[in-house]
Amino acid sequence: MSVGPPSGRQRRRLALAGVPGPIAKGRAFTRQALRDWGWDKTETSEDTLLLVSELLTNAALHANGCRELVLTADETALHIEVHDDTTTLPVRNPAPQRGIPGGRGLYIVERLSDRWGAHTYVTGKAVWAEIEAPRLEYGMGMAAGR
Repeated sequence: MSVGPPSGRQRRRLALAGVPGPIAKGRAFTRQALRDWGWDKTETSEDTLLLVSELLTNAALHANGCRELVLTADETALHIEVHDDTTTLPVRNPAPQRGIPGGRGLYIVERLSDRWGAHTYVTGKAVWAEIEAPRLEYGMGMAAGR
């Protein structure tokens, strides 16, 4: 594997079906990819790890677990996909209740990503999020004016 910003399109896949500790494994996998691509020393890289955690946690809680984490990077963006075995699309809670845990995962995904969505296919769905490459290169994360 090359080290440095992705030239062309690079894809990395991590199978997670039946794997113990899928959220920690997904974060470690993402951390290594960010390091390899030179995107690990910015505030946005921490946002990216939180984003991956939220997507994986949502799959674990609401879709009977994660099947696969796919990271696709090129000069323009990092695309994160979490695949699961259900076709039920996620719905962001419009008004999470204060003091009650839960209901904020997709709000966090929305705030940390530049775009997010989901698509179904015959055997399940993928929930995805994108972060534009300049944010990863220069550290323009949430606290820096997003």
